[in-house]
Amino acid sequence: MSLSADRLAELDAFLIELNRAAAGAILPLFRGQHGLDNKQGPGGFDPVTEADKGAERAIRQMVAERYPDHGFIGEEYGEDRPDAEFVWVLDPVDGTRAFIAGLPLWCTLIGLRCEGRSVLGSIGQSYIGELYIGHAGGARLISRGHTRPLKVRPCPRLTEAIIATTDPEMCFTGAELGAWRQVRAAARLARLGCDAYAYAMVAAGTLDLVIEAGLKSWDVEAAIPLLAGAGGFVTDWRGDPIGPNGGQMVIAGDRACLDEALVALRRSAL
Repeated sequence: MSLSADRLAELDAFLIELNRAAAGAILPLFRGQHGLDNKQGPGGFDPVTEADKGAERAIRQMVAERYPDHGFIGEEYGEDRPDAEFVWVLDPVDGTRAFIAGLPLWCTLIGLRCEGRSVLGSIGQSYIGELYIGHAGGARLISRGHTRPLKVRPCPRLTEAIIATTDPEMCFTGAELGAWRQVRAAARLARLGCDAYAYAMVAAGTLDLVIEAGLKSWDVEAAIPLLAGAGGFVTDWRGDPIGPNGGQMVIAGDRACLDEALVALRRSAL
């Protein structure tokens, strides 16, 4: 099935509404009493807050009221009709560690699948008032009442690239860590700890490459149509389209730069 332009515009407008609802649940708790809990229990740390849970509840409620036949895959509340024609894939606060540290690098990730294909996605950072939203036909930034198109920048050589990952010590296995270090050694500059905000920066043309591993579907779904609309690429570490369940991911603005990074990453591809 291909979405009509009118249908896509309708869902795009609704996605903006969903981001507003998520922001309404999140912002009162940012740098406040956010109800931190540890999902992993003793011996580990996997934080969740009332902002994570409240934002996903708000999104699900709005979708259920507007489109009761749509399904969900969400980080906090799991799956509901994941084989529906339309499925919303939700990470209400990507970067919960940044959130609890008071750092405005967390994002709300919302992706939409149509018949299993990623067709629409957004990355919202509501504290600083930015919404990155897009589909294969184009991507844009909505910020403080203004809208501008998003376009990746040319960067054909890895030696000129600004790259990012969240936390190499936490996210990469031994072999993966070695691959990351090889790419980092070749790149001009590396930044850490940006979570999904780094994805948006590739779309905006300020970063060139993001490398991650161990991701879930809700970590990647929103990025796929957004980067496509900005002229970028989302692949696995072999250079193939990333699967619906996440795993190892590379986001790039320039195909030539991506191909250089893949020389190292393919050796540790799963």
